[in-house]
Amino acid sequence: MTILGLLAGALTTGCWLPQLLRSWRTRSVGDISWVYLAILGLGVALWLGYGLLTGDMAIIFANGATAAAIIVLSCLKASFDRQPVETAER
Repeated sequence: MTILGLLAGALTTGCWLPQLLRSWRTRSVGDISWVYLAILGLGVALWLGYGLLTGDMAIIFANGATAAAIIVLSCLKASFDRQPVETAER
């Protein structure tokens, strides 16, 4: 049962990798809202807390990794949102 949970966690957490790579490569995270990141981050933090309280390693690993991805994406957003937007010259 733990292997099933770890596999599910690896798949759902791994889906963040393409978004992180795209955000880094394009230096663009304007299409990701702070409200989305905050609500998702809170939900993940609560799941992580639940996993810690119950000692469920699959929940702890999956949500710990997802929380890390959300933190990285938030840092990218904070950094890239401050950069001036390039405009095409006419």
